[in-house]
Amino acid sequence: MAEKFNSDGVEIAYQQWGEGPPILLIHGFASNRNVNWVDTGWVKALTGAGHRVIAFDNRGHGDSEKLYDKACYLAPMMAEDARRLLDHLNIERSAVMGYSMGARISAFLTMHHPARVGCVVFGGMASNLVHGVGGAVAIAQALLAPKLADVTDREARGFRIFADSTKADKPALAACILSSRVKIKAEALAAIQCPALVVAGELDEVAGSVEGLVAMLPNAKGLVLPKRNHMNAVGDSGYKDAVLGFLGEVDAPGP
Repeated sequence: MAEKFNSDGVEIAYQQWGEGPPILLIHGFASNRNVNWVDTGWVKALTGAGHRVIAFDNRGHGDSEKLYDKACYLAPMMAEDARRLLDHLNIERSAVMGYSMGARISAFLTMHHPARVGCVVFGGMASNLVHGVGGAVAIAQALLAPKLADVTDREARGFRIFADSTKADKPALAACILSSRVKIKAEALAAIQCPALVVAGELDEVAGSVEGLVAMLPNAKGLVLPKRNHMNAVGDSGYKDAVLGFLGEVDAPGP
């Protein structure tokens, strides 16, 4: 069952599993903690590897409070929800993994609060953290369309189908998509000193280049998942194996 806390006036739902070194999971746009992390087997894999797993619903998503002003969904603002959750749970430092929009939020959390992030995994988002991702207006229009049949844009239609499948609040998501895709300057990413892992599908048109983002980060490595796209990469077994190996390396004591 989800618990809730107040993040500067916004009610945020979260859930915890397991014991051990903590990892904070930040889901993608139109998803929620269950769809992104429970249903895909991530919580089982991470707790099985000895981690305390914390996942929350971003504002406007899942069981968290719904807001309808796009000014409430800037990615740096959403990163503060993550930081306040760590405060709420008295976690001084945690591994962090975000997928898609969650990767962008993870980047701002890591840049603005480096002491709180021991290592970071950027999933489903790579060089387009810097170059940007188009289509926000079309996606918002698709979410607000009276019915699916009215949506003709291919990418936007995919997000509408996903939002319908998760029974999401589509007006809240429309507000979110118009503000959450904030570009990040390459020099800001270059300031991230903690170990980083970048993972995206070979066929992912949203993420951009894995190699491109790895080159911008001083302490990063990357993985391209063969034949995977933005929607089906998240549950990939190779993705899980890479993350568990990465976390094991980071947690391992030095010589």
